[in-house]
Amino acid sequence: MATEPNTASDTVRTAQLASIEAFTRYRETLIDTLDSNAPRILVCCGTGCKAIGSLNLLASMKAAVEKAGADIRVMPEVKRTGCHGFCSRGPLLTILPQNLFYQRVKPEDAEEIVQKTILGGEIIPRFLFKPQDSKESIEKVSDIPFFARQTKLVLKRVGKIDPFDIQDAIANGAYEALAYVLKETTPQQVIEEIKVSKLRGRGGAGFPTGIKWESCAKQSGRHYVICNGDEGDPGAFMDASVMEGDPHAVLEGMAIAAYAIGSDRGFLYVRMEYPLAVQTLSNAIRQAENMGLLGLNILGTGFNFRVSVSTGAGAFVCGESSALMSSLEGKVGRPRAKYIRSTEKGFRDSPSNLNNVETYANIPEIILRGGQWYTTFGTERSAGTKVFSLTGNVNNVGLVEVPMGTSLREIVFNIGGGIPNKKQLKAVQTGGPSGGCIPIPGRFIDINVGFGKLAEIGSMMGSGGMIVMDENTCMVEVSRYFINFLVEESCGQCTPCREGLTHMRQILTRITEGNGREGDIELLEEIGTYTNSFSLCGLGTSAANPVLSTIKYFREEYESHIRDKKCPAGVCKTLFHYEIVPETCTGCGVCKKRCPAKAISGEKKKPHTIHQDLCIKCMECYKGCKFDAIRIL
Repeated sequence: MATEPNTASDTVRTAQLASIEAFTRYRETLIDTLDSNAPRILVCCGTGCKAIGSLNLLASMKAAVEKAGADIRVMPEVKRTGCHGFCSRGPLLTILPQNLFYQRVKPEDAEEIVQKTILGGEIIPRFLFKPQDSKESIEKVSDIPFFARQTKLVLKRVGKIDPFDIQDAIANGAYEALAYVLKETTPQQVIEEIKVSKLRGRGGAGFPTGIKWESCAKQSGRHYVICNGDEGDPGAFMDASVMEGDPHAVLEGMAIAAYAIGSDRGFLYVRMEYPLAVQTLSNAIRQAENMGLLGLNILGTGFNFRVSVSTGAGAFVCGESSALMSSLEGKVGRPRAKYIRSTEKGFRDSPSNLNNVETYANIPEIILRGGQWYTTFGTERSAGTKVFSLTGNVNNVGLVEVPMGTSLREIVFNIGGGIPNKKQLKAVQTGGPSGGCIPIPGRFIDINVGFGKLAEIGSMMGSGGMIVMDENTCMVEVSRYFINFLVEESCGQCTPCREGLTHMRQILTRITEGNGREGDIELLEEIGTYTNSFSLCGLGTSAANPVLSTIKYFREEYESHIRDKKCPAGVCKTLFHYEIVPETCTGCGVCKKRCPAKAISGEKKKPHTIHQDLCIKCMECYKGCKFDAIRIL
């Protein structure tokens, strides 16, 4: 069984770089060693692929290359990387310089790949990506729509560098922006460049980053730079992938922020459920300190900035800035009133600048290429790109980075590959538990994803979670799920959130169990409006969004649950049953074989029957029928 790399032994031991000139020379030396035509095998070792055996695949590929040894004219480098983004196709790897994309590769396939592809130049068809409803496979990464239709700024190094090797990061551009600002700019010039870029915080609120930095810089006292890596939305893994795949981008962005606001101390607050992110960040900090890129007297300039990683216990509310800082101080993670701004009195009652992972990762590229360049991506109100985790009922589940203003149609169908099993797209939920469910098909399929447009229709972009729902999704149950999540995660400090969420959960549970009453919809609207209006923090003031948006756009489903005692989507078990349509059933027997409760009977090539007293409503027969002979009633 392969294990994680030993970060202590992996730490790059080099002489500390004592000046900006020494860094420049060192970087140029590393770049000179790069050969774009050199053979490389990049194995995805992000959390998703790691969970299904990519560390074993990495070890097997290294062993197979070593075994081939003398037979290989130029020995390829087998390199672990962060997430490649195409999570539904893992374990996966890329073979350079051919730019071949191999998917769903097992450790036992390693020797065949080395013998046939590396030695023989032969492409192995079964590892190639084949789009839904297509007979043609695609060989190259650049030709696969999932990759080709993205614009990668934040993710440009993720999946290409070894996150445990600072030399690899530096050779590919890391810390170049930090060296530039220390040599060429003043703190105020850095702030002005960020203001010109129109970069808005990517954690959910979307506050202009440059204005926040400027506000913090003006305050007296010791300043702190804090990174929010407490990504807690169900289905979200954007920040995790950046921290795991390119930790130096985050650290460099934080260091530049520290220079701009006059800080010498930074903290990365990462949830404990992200062990790989904690490992890569901790290792990256050690490496950067060893080389003089973090710590005291950075590159001999007299600028000091020390960073450390702090782990949170997984409380969703600690994603809120004031609750995060309270937790960072060792206290209970509870939000405080917003009239006290963190840029004035934040961590330890001192001026504190808090941005999330993706925001900091944008900074180096903006510094190197200019704020005006950054505004060429996105829209007037939402500049730059945004990283989304595309999950749910979509063929191409994974990590997606697109310019702000990209339509939902582009993301779901052209990049995401559409809906599996020829189902109809019903809704897209954006913004995590505090976001809204956007009805599709309809006029919203072409809505541009950005801060303003989503808010106009009752949703939000949030940190970037995007859950796709098909026709078999019950919107009432979706609301109940998210409200139940928020009940568990609420700190319970303020009455509107604590009591409002609890009462909404009770009502929604009653409706999904078939005990809904007339007036329940109106009561949910009343409680939801009150909760959103009077709660203390961002969790409470957006908590009712899933309920209010689903009532607004899917009210008929609520009415069907309450009045007809039916769940049209076939999800709420007490409110539906399955029946086989005799005229359509071919008697193939697939449903009978798939039924775990043995609730289906019938002779071959004759219509089958579901015995309702035995049916456990597991959906296996419904999902397995290729003739649409099973319907929900």
